[in-house]
Amino acid sequence: MTGLAPILTVAGIRAVEARHAGDGLMERAGAAAAGVARELATGRRGPIVVLAGPGNNGGDGFVVARTLAAQFFEVIVVFRGDAARLPADAARALAALTASGILPVPDPPPGLPALVVDALFGIGLARAPAGEYAALIEWSAGCGAPILALDVPSGLDADTGRPFNPAVRADATTTFIALKPGLCTGAGLDHAGKVTLHPLGIAVDARDRPGSLLDWPSLAAALPPALCRMQHDVHKGTFGTLAIIGGHDGMIGAPILAGRAALKTGAGKVRIGFAAQARPAVDWGAPELMLGAADAVLEAAADVVVAGPGLGVDAQAHALVTHAVRAAVPLVLDADALNVIAADAALRAAVRGRTAPTLTTPHPAEAARLLGTDSAGVSSDRLAAALAIARDLRAFTVLKGGGSVLALPDGRFDVNATGGPALASGGSGDVLSGMLGAMLAQGLAPRDALRYAVCLHGAAADRLVADGVGPVGVAASELPEAARALLNAAARARR
Repeated sequence: MTGLAPILTVAGIRAVEARHAGDGLMERAGAAAAGVARELATGRRGPIVVLAGPGNNGGDGFVVARTLAAQFFEVIVVFRGDAARLPADAARALAALTASGILPVPDPPPGLPALVVDALFGIGLARAPAGEYAALIEWSAGCGAPILALDVPSGLDADTGRPFNPAVRADATTTFIALKPGLCTGAGLDHAGKVTLHPLGIAVDARDRPGSLLDWPSLAAALPPALCRMQHDVHKGTFGTLAIIGGHDGMIGAPILAGRAALKTGAGKVRIGFAAQARPAVDWGAPELMLGAADAVLEAAADVVVAGPGLGVDAQAHALVTHAVRAAVPLVLDADALNVIAADAALRAAVRGRTAPTLTTPHPAEAARLLGTDSAGVSSDRLAAALAIARDLRAFTVLKGGGSVLALPDGRFDVNATGGPALASGGSGDVLSGMLGAMLAQGLAPRDALRYAVCLHGAAADRLVADGVGPVGVAASELPEAARALLNAAARARR
């Protein structure tokens, strides 16, 4: 998985920049961004308008402008800052720009530009743009030209993905050294557009505690042996027994979706324990599933337990979650199991004290209950919310949603790049919990299980969309087949 793109917070980026001061990073960044701008502007009429801010992001813009002008593009630089107060590197970039014959102007030109380059603030802003800079952002939104943002769209919090008002909504973002969390999750996905990463010759290393952006080709290329099925002397027990506990009245389909997904992604045996009294005797869509009462399934031997899909939050659900938490095997807490834990401090403490691995899969509303806030509070800083849950419950956690955040109890994190609106349908979370249980049952370590299940889940949706099934109307029940196809294709490539 060495091909995964690194993600750094603003503090991490600043630390890397400090180590490489004097290495000409601004010139490298400007040259890289100019290449992207050239591709976007080629074939379009009008000038390229560079909106340059009062800091180093503006300096990057000056280099972009000078580079494009040297390649015979018409370039207009709009700069309303005080040249005397520019940082040293940006001041040198401005001097080089003016020496090349380009003099900045205070206002955008009339007419339609070929491209707008947003070099106003980048990662350097942690508040809403105001005054003349807010006016420039509003002009860029209404001018009708595509927008290329440098590093981060101005007005978007680089660490959280929270957009201030106003914030640039770019068609493309070219970012430097490493990705930023805000480009990869939440509202940042819609504000950043197509993101390209330019490392500038810098290798991010472990001291910076980077996260990773998960993509399926990289993970597939490093598929664990258990998922490759390379060993011949095996049987169903080799790939684990998974118990799934859920399915209260009216919600029987949830654990069935999880169970079917677990079968299709490699679990050796799957038992479903229903909380409902009127439970099915067999699932004719997947007769391999072993169905029974929740209590009986919990009492039977299992290598992994998934608790929560369609479970409900009544006294019976509380008793079942308590039983599952006491099990000395890896445990996935999903859906209503999380709501039960959020309402009981003693049960939360029991989760925290488990010695076997715990994994949690909250969506923003469930995360909000665990954190004592609301969904808006979770969405305002998805990375912080996921890390807080992981730390509090000592659990490997995925905060679901656009750019799902995977957080570890030790503070490490990943962000998933697969999936999208096609997953916004009932039951897709149940499928994910079954896939996660299957990965654990096949012996993957908790972090690997989380990475592979979440990324494969999204990749399955991407495959369906690519095949013309969706994004509208993709049903959760369609995901396991697509996931199985992707797993087996990756396994064949590894043999």
